[in-house]
Amino acid sequence: IKQHYKNRSLDSNSYCWLLISKIAEIIRSSKEEVYIEMLKRYGQREEQLISVIAEGVPAIMRATNNHCTEVGESWLNGKLFKHLAILIGSSQYDSKQMATLIDGIVSEAKELGIETMTPAEIQLLNESWGKHERNFI
Repeated sequence: IKQHYKNRSLDSNSYCWLLISKIAEIIRSSKEEVYIEMLKRYGQREEQLISVIAEGVPAIMRATNNHCTEVGESWLNGKLFKHLAILIGSSQYDSKQMATLIDGIVSEAKELGIETMTPAEIQLLNESWGKHERNFI
């Protein structure tokens, strides 16, 4: 038996990418780079870390489409190892996780002067996503 969570809505995903696009335009970056940065700041990570010899980090970043972030480093037998957390893409998020991501993106957008939904509109979206429903399957 495991707990089942309601998946995020397509509306939440659309709003996420709309704000990411506007942020990218203002800071002159790509949507993908902004998306990864938002995942690092507000997203979910796999519980396990991976440790890679420092020279191997670029290969891991390519293999994961940059869905990693460095969280530490250590030396072993005279070699530098980097500790990486794997970022979980938003397509895997439940409603609660997606709401957290969007709250962070909204905050970033506001700091850049980007018009966002009103708090009431965001609350309505959050309510439409629902608080994760607990169904056991």
